[in-house]
Amino acid sequence: MTDKPSRLSTPFDFDAPGKHCDYVRLPHSVHRSAYGWLPIPIVCINGGEGPTVLLMSGTHGDEYEGQVTLTRLARQLKPEDINGRLIILPMANYPAAKAGLRTSPIDDLNLNRVYPGDPDGSPTMQIAYYIETVLMEMADYGLDLHSGGSSLHYLPSAIGSAGTDSDAVRVRELMRAFGAPYSIFMPGRHAGGGGSNDGAARRNMLCFGTEMGGSGTVTPDCLEHCFNGVLRFLQELAVLKNAIAQPAESPTRMVHAPSYDYFTYALDVGLFEPVANLGDEVRKGDLAGLVHYPETPWQAPSEVHFGAEGLVVCKRIPGRVERGDCVFHLGTDFTE
Repeated sequence: MTDKPSRLSTPFDFDAPGKHCDYVRLPHSVHRSAYGWLPIPIVCINGGEGPTVLLMSGTHGDEYEGQVTLTRLARQLKPEDINGRLIILPMANYPAAKAGLRTSPIDDLNLNRVYPGDPDGSPTMQIAYYIETVLMEMADYGLDLHSGGSSLHYLPSAIGSAGTDSDAVRVRELMRAFGAPYSIFMPGRHAGGGGSNDGAARRNMLCFGTEMGGSGTVTPDCLEHCFNGVLRFLQELAVLKNAIAQPAESPTRMVHAPSYDYFTYALDVGLFEPVANLGDEVRKGDLAGLVHYPETPWQAPSEVHFGAEGLVVCKRIPGRVERGDCVFHLGTDFTE
């Protein structure tokens, strides 16, 4: 079965040589603009023979290190720097990225939960469909750059699959070349599927992601890890003609979360006081933090404990918590 054509359009030819900077046009008819379209920035740098690589960020609009990284690359790279073709999509969910929100303010959808999307659906569904059926379809390799956003902060990490097939092994090789201080493998079907990694698998595009800092801001050290990691990734694929990246300071430490016991959640509504920090090594049963109750200050706080032993790779940022909010994410050393 062939894909239904996407409603989104791009005004240049991806096969044409040279550097093309424009907008993917997403039709959007509203009161103030009857025949309008949403402008999703896109850059295509075609240097001739070689693989096609898709670089994305802004899947979640409050994650900024990837957006800054791809904006820098879009300015700096020229066709003479490239073997093959580089497609740069720095604000993948443009409405969310423009608003600085995790989800789109138009349809309240999370782009990384709706792949393969729907060509006739709401804006986020149409964006997912375009990315999967047009951009991923033409790409051999991809990066989807994330960070912790407004609610989380991660150690600078690459995120991939712990599978054993040849594609998963190759992706881990590319993660090593990316050279983040940490590489994290999530449990199977993390966050319920519908992510860019699922779309990439359907389109035979080898892909992994990142979690680079967060806290709803740009963390300088995470930004540099991200920027140089993307350059090292492109060098590993021989897409960059010249080695211009700073070498990684040390080999990436590979960790995984074998189960959801490695995610720690608040079970009450209140103010969360963490007692562990990023990079700590903790044991199962250790105190993770306390939930305080300012509305009833005479009530003793409840304790939150870690459900596994491992490295703290991620922590919650906002102090207010509700039941079901993730407050910590752990990883334990991964052996292939």
